[in-house]
Amino acid sequence: MVKLHFFSKWLSNCVFLRLQKKIKMSKRYTITAALPYTNGPIHIGHLAGVYVPADIYARYKRLTGNDVAFICGSDEHGVPITIKAKKEGVTPQQIVDRYHKIIKDSFEEFGITFDNYSRTSAKIHHDTASEFFTTLYDKNEFVEEVSEQLYDAEANQFLADRFVVGTCPKCGNEESYGDQCENCGTSHNATDLINPKSAITGNVPTLKETKHWFLPLNKHEAFLKEWILEGHKKDWKSNVYGQCKSWIDDGLRPRAVTRDLDWGIPVPVPGGEGKVLYVWFDAPIGYISSTKEWAAREGKDWEPYWKDKDTKLVHFIGKDNIVFHCIIFPAMLKAEGSYILPDNVPANEFLNLEGKKLSTSKNWAVWLPDYLQDFPNQQDVLRYALTANAPETKDNDFTWKDFQARNNNELVAIFGNFINRVVVLTNKYYEGVVPTPSSFSAIDQETLATVKAYPAVIESSLERYRFREAGQELMNLARLGNKYLADEEPWKLIKTDEARTQTIMYVALQIASALATLSEPFLPFTSTKLKTILNTTENAWSDISTKDVLLPAAHQIKKGELLFSKIEDEQIQVQLDKLEASKKANEAANKVVEPQKEEINFDDFTKLDLRVGTILEAEKMPKAKKLLVLKVDTGIDVRTIVSGIAEHFKPEDVIGKKVTVLVNLAPRALRGVESQGMILMTENAEGKLVFVNPDDASVNNGLHIS
Repeated sequence: MVKLHFFSKWLSNCVFLRLQKKIKMSKRYTITAALPYTNGPIHIGHLAGVYVPADIYARYKRLTGNDVAFICGSDEHGVPITIKAKKEGVTPQQIVDRYHKIIKDSFEEFGITFDNYSRTSAKIHHDTASEFFTTLYDKNEFVEEVSEQLYDAEANQFLADRFVVGTCPKCGNEESYGDQCENCGTSHNATDLINPKSAITGNVPTLKETKHWFLPLNKHEAFLKEWILEGHKKDWKSNVYGQCKSWIDDGLRPRAVTRDLDWGIPVPVPGGEGKVLYVWFDAPIGYISSTKEWAAREGKDWEPYWKDKDTKLVHFIGKDNIVFHCIIFPAMLKAEGSYILPDNVPANEFLNLEGKKLSTSKNWAVWLPDYLQDFPNQQDVLRYALTANAPETKDNDFTWKDFQARNNNELVAIFGNFINRVVVLTNKYYEGVVPTPSSFSAIDQETLATVKAYPAVIESSLERYRFREAGQELMNLARLGNKYLADEEPWKLIKTDEARTQTIMYVALQIASALATLSEPFLPFTSTKLKTILNTTENAWSDISTKDVLLPAAHQIKKGELLFSKIEDEQIQVQLDKLEASKKANEAANKVVEPQKEEINFDDFTKLDLRVGTILEAEKMPKAKKLLVLKVDTGIDVRTIVSGIAEHFKPEDVIGKKVTVLVNLAPRALRGVESQGMILMTENAEGKLVFVNPDDASVNNGLHIS
């Protein structure tokens, strides 16, 4: 049997695994996923960057026998909420209530296994964040400063970060927000923007004094240098380490933790009237309050999950949140004094869509609720496609064609094909009973040994947060099964060697059973279906490498069902058409209206002779792509007009059309045909030409338009 390529990789990882054994491995894990912002649904960029890898990791840790608290919740404070509420004429609470339900429901349907999904508008969070702030305040960990902040006199309010738009001081993006540039990802203060404008009125804001509390990050610079730049140089991802190093090398400065707003958690100290906690102070505390909520419900003590040094804390985030989770939140925790710090922050880069940056405002996205509706019971297909193309080290691109190929060429043709053949043949030859093997050949023994190696192979990738690599190793196990069946050909041997066929099918069923367990973190719905088909009790992750028998002889399996179905071109075209519609809508919305032409007087206007007419005949101009030759009844006469509308209308579509004609335009020869006037046209939102014509059917040809 040909040695499979992954074996060398497995052997190369042995050093890593031996090193692991020397370290006291944590048995308690607090795993957090970035709190989604409740001003819209979840899209594939969120899933690929945060929630799918976090769920894979949490499921894997549970399968390996660890105590896991997988924590998340809705981030419900901040300016974008208030902006959306104002636009819709509703309260901020109505906005967050609506999207909290949409997000929570779609996560559950998609199979994200949070132990608790809370929300930052909950009382337990307000109490926890207020207490955290008060503790730091009492320890004199804040700097109280009166500073000049941007103020909109017409709106009569200070402008929080998202109420300010201007030019990014780093990359020159003219549409940067006051807290962060979405083009280059740089975080900054609103006062750093060049040419700032109020997002409320469009006015140029002024500077006005106001009092706020600041977290002096410069005070914690030495600690952060040692903890990150020295302590995590080798085990944090290069993109995370690099961004932290850039910030620290640039010199850390005090960061405001309060804002002049009326939506959020009120500042709980004297002088805090009319101010709230800055959303990036209160949001990460949401992990703690959500853990408290979960522990109270489950009858647990929450503190070990945040304060026991043996607990491993892991934050799953996107790259735009690196600074907050690696510098600001750890500084807050360190200042408080009783909390553990994150062991790792495996942030991903961004996922693009069909070659363009995902954009909520431009509806250039694949929304999770829409996917669940358009592809029912196919959650695992999206999970697999996003994992296989995860933006772990660089921005990656999601395309619907790649999604289709991943499903049809891998899930269907490799994983599904292997399971289908094993189950069908077992039911056909043995009425669904696992056969008793005879002697094992060298090929059988090598195959079974290879299966036992897979938990360590996949685990090595997952422990280094290489989810794309881990997912492909799972698919390699299915490839192993296909190759084993193809080489041994039990459908031929059944005619000549029944004993050998029994052994082959027994080995194939062990591979299928291993897939049922090892696929659970990646393909949870498929794993459940496969376990049902195999009629098996759930094996633990370690059983795959330690047990000689996963599915015993004489065990009864059930009839098969297809784990995956082929996705047809028509289904993909529907999705591409949706995106094309969004693209055209964006182009129409962003279309620049031509400025007014030079002013004319009334006498100039009266020189134009505009008449109602009707098109009597139409034909394409020979060898001309854009031109139609029209015969038009102007009420004065019937004349020829050449019009550049052939790319928008067929000749038969315009015959009988009532139009507006400029009849006193000087004749002009076009490709040898004299055109005696002009038909008035404009463009609709999609850029298609439309006639400017009278709607009233009683308007007769020849009447003046004035």
